[in-house]
Amino acid sequence: MADHWLRPLICLLIVMSTQVHGSHLVDITLLKSAVSKGAVCLDGSPPAYFLQKGSGDGADNWLVYLEGGGWCASHDGCDQRTRTVVGSSNLRKGAAYFGQILSSDQTINPDFYNWNIVSVVYCDGSSYMETSKEGARIFDAIMEDLLAKGMKNAKNAILSGGSAGGLGTILHCDGFRALLPSASRVKCISDSGFFIHAKDLPGAKKREQLFDFITAYHNINKFVLYTKKIQCLFPKNIVKDIQTPFFFLESAFDDHQLKKHFFQTIPPGEVALTMKDFRAAMIKTLQEVANSKTTGIFVHSCYRHGHFYDREFWKNSPVLGDKIKEHYFSDDPTWKICVDNLKVCTPTHLQIMKDYRATFIKELQEVKSSSTGILFTLAIVMVTCMKEKGGINRQN
Repeated sequence: MADHWLRPLICLLIVMSTQVHGSHLVDITLLKSAVSKGAVCLDGSPPAYFLQKGSGDGADNWLVYLEGGGWCASHDGCDQRTRTVVGSSNLRKGAAYFGQILSSDQTINPDFYNWNIVSVVYCDGSSYMETSKEGARIFDAIMEDLLAKGMKNAKNAILSGGSAGGLGTILHCDGFRALLPSASRVKCISDSGFFIHAKDLPGAKKREQLFDFITAYHNINKFVLYTKKIQCLFPKNIVKDIQTPFFFLESAFDDHQLKKHFFQTIPPGEVALTMKDFRAAMIKTLQEVANSKTTGIFVHSCYRHGHFYDREFWKNSPVLGDKIKEHYFSDDPTWKICVDNLKVCTPTHLQIMKDYRATFIKELQEVKSSSTGILFTLAIVMVTCMKEKGGINRQN
């Protein structure tokens, strides 16, 4: 059910194993001591991570990144993942190239280039919440090891993650902060981990069932308040209780959520309307959780999912790094939610939207829909994304 994430995640990991300008090779660490405690990947292999040591004035600063890669919610689904890089550390290469926000190149990553940077291998299919019979979790085992390697002395720290790792960041944020009582600044960043319920949009029941199955299969409800009335794996229901300062980076046209959680439940002629409604629901939900000065949200209108590992996006979108820097290093950012900033959209992403526009119009003509109303809706969606590359910058 949830294993449609495998292909894009594997593609991401191929990118991590391929050298590009500004990236460098980082060796893998296999935490074999955790196996006896029950903290293992889906196939029983040890948890793992990649660690780049900090230097200079960044030697006591830490950035921990939780990889993403969807979930499994059944025995068959999790068994399938054991034969892939998202279910077994044995299948991971011995080293990975760090780029973008993980890069040690100051020209690419000026704010965190000399920090201790960790990328945690995702292999439990549960956003780092899987717990063994012995009560051990991969997240806990790796954090214990990092603390022993110097993270306990951290002055500044960030817990971050992408997609399912972004959801893991939300779930573990306060726990991460509690591990570093002496640190002067600890904050969390979720990249495309804000999965919305959108209970009034098509497919809401399937989205509820997906998180129900994940929660039940991995026994997550032992650690997260959960009732049938409150789907607590939907971030909206968790964020309100987080005490640690948090930054959310999201797309109002999250292509993964749209493709896998929304488009599959509607007829072709309703794609444009669904995009419009999804965008409204995403922004509305984010605005509802922007309830304190310690919460920062940057939501744009590019058609994409994930930001930290897209070289083109990171290189051509300096506003992204600026917003992360502003929120992390400021005790009182001048904004809580920044909406509709299209300066982050690269030519590639704008072209994707143009291609979709042509496809949508063709679909609508083929099904002979009542084109006037639907095409008007389509125009609203596309104007939002493509009116001008500079876009609109409205801060609330």
